[in-house]
Amino acid sequence: MFNVGNVLISDEIAETRFACNLAACHGACCVQGASGAPLEPDERAQLEKHYPAVKKYLTPQAIATIERDGVWEDAGREHFVTTCVDDEECVFVTWEGPVAKCSLQKAFFKKEIDFPKPISCHLFPIRVSNHGEGDVLNYEEIGICKPAVASGIRQGMAVADYLKDPLTRKYGAEWYDDFQAACDERRVLLDAGRMLELERSSTRKKRKR
Repeated sequence: MFNVGNVLISDEIAETRFACNLAACHGACCVQGASGAPLEPDERAQLEKHYPAVKKYLTPQAIATIERDGVWEDAGREHFVTTCVDDEECVFVTWEGPVAKCSLQKAFFKKEIDFPKPISCHLFPIRVSNHGEGDVLNYEEIGICKPAVASGIRQGMAVADYLKDPLTRKYGAEWYDDFQAACDERRVLLDAGRMLELERSSTRKKRKR
């Protein structure tokens, strides 16, 4: 792991190739999971504020769920998440054929609202936790994102590059520039370490002969 400011970052974020491929995954991250999207404290009010603007994009089942349960729910221990329809898709999902997309993001791109979507969704597959003095960023490797990894490899796109907008949104442009420079340095160090280990392994094999 390495630091940028007071943020601790896993090596996987510097090295993993990633670029979403909705044609392959169909937006499964908006549908599958044990609960809705984790929310920052101020995001509950944002969801309530913008629900009327995105309601036209939602399914009847989602609207019924929201009218009954609200747009967010208490997951315990001061942890809040978006509400889900029958413990499946997030209530803010909008369907375009077989593909699940975010109605908030759709409205944002159309300049109907000024809130892109919860930062936890925007940053996925990076997950943020806190170690007391600052944030910890980890890469979450899950099966539904295998097409995104394959797409990132084809494009030569690292997850650190792919998530420029949400990382800048959360930490600022100056931090992101420092982060990119730190990722470059970390990749060089990790590659050098692997080369050294290969050389040592080769030397041990020759000695055994």
